[in-house]
Amino acid sequence: MRAFFATCLSLLLAAVPATAGVTIDAFQTEGGLTVWHVEENSIPFVALEMRFQGGASLDAPEKRGATNLMTALIEEGAGPLDARAFAKARDGLAASFSYRVSDDTLSVSAKFLTENRAEALELLRLSLTEPRFDDDAIERVRAQVVSGIRSDEKDPSAIAGKAFDARIYGSHPYGSDLGGTLDSVAALTREDILAAFSAAVARDRLYISVVGDISREELGPVLDTLLADLPATGAPLPADATPVFDGETVVIDFETPQSVAMFGQPGVPFDHPDYFAAYLLNVVLGGGGFESRLMQEVREKRGLTYGVYSYLVDKNGADVWLGSVQSANNRIAEAMEVIRAEWTRMAEEGVSAEELQNAKTYLTGSYPLRFDGNGPIADILVGMQISDMGLDYIDTRNDRVNAVTLEQINRVARDYLKPDQLSFTVVGQPEGL
Repeated sequence: MRAFFATCLSLLLAAVPATAGVTIDAFQTEGGLTVWHVEENSIPFVALEMRFQGGASLDAPEKRGATNLMTALIEEGAGPLDARAFAKARDGLAASFSYRVSDDTLSVSAKFLTENRAEALELLRLSLTEPRFDDDAIERVRAQVVSGIRSDEKDPSAIAGKAFDARIYGSHPYGSDLGGTLDSVAALTREDILAAFSAAVARDRLYISVVGDISREELGPVLDTLLADLPATGAPLPADATPVFDGETVVIDFETPQSVAMFGQPGVPFDHPDYFAAYLLNVVLGGGGFESRLMQEVREKRGLTYGVYSYLVDKNGADVWLGSVQSANNRIAEAMEVIRAEWTRMAEEGVSAEELQNAKTYLTGSYPLRFDGNGPIADILVGMQISDMGLDYIDTRNDRVNAVTLEQINRVARDYLKPDQLSFTVVGQPEGL
């Protein structure tokens, strides 16, 4: 059975050709659930994606890490099945379940064969409505989380990321690691885990997409049965964050041959009319691989790093423009100087027509490659719902990229790039800072 499942997974990559259009059927079930559905019958396989908005940001300050620990425990037994029995039942059905948490969402992914659909969905239903949270499972998973936290304490990249978040987000949940601290995780009780589950897993914050061998007529009743026992409402969503970028450099001493720097400034919301121009601008600046300006100036011309990157981050409660670089302790100051200079040059001079066209070609050419199977498509669809992109986004996305003019992108460079607010957090033993 598992060999057959692996074969189906490989076939899944060809289920929807990269160049094919994706026809989305958005409808509401009789039970009131909204679902985006793509019927694809070429193989007997279904991918289901669910997102519960809120995620780790729902943690109380003194209970940081509760949602993360709870999420890792969902498949550690449910209903009459302990962790071992649950895993055996899932594997026996050749099904795959995944539970993940981010700052803003709790994600549930399920993949199963058509012939085992009823049994797989019943097992999934148990995990979402009757998780056991047995004491032995809690202690086992807690130990894994603690091990990860201890590992991060020795990782300069993890230290830099956590310190940078704490600096720009302050007391907002984004400002602390979703995994919690050694002390907060050690103090979590089973009651805390049950409370985190009730806060995060509810119908009022649920987004659903399904791609594969199932019709609309079959899907509606299936989802209503699967999710009927979820509570109607969860905990209130957190307020928006107010990121602070002071333009300064903060150094955290850490014994390592290479320093790690996180840097950033305010970003651009996805729903803003200038977003696609900013997106293209970032490709030219630091998001376009080896052809980006930062990679060319910092790596190719000066050999200061193996990699330097920038990227737009659109969280539910904050929009930021971030980047990262690593360099030897005696060269990180120069790398940062070049980054600041390129940030300033782009703000003042903008981009060339050739750079804009190359960025458009890069983005529009790579976009169809994301639709390489039912699972990735389901993931894209549920992300579109959460971001309120609209049903036509897949068809219009490349047109919106191509519509950006040289005049617009250079105005966006002047308006949005803020060299005076570009803030760095450096972990290592940098010289000259």
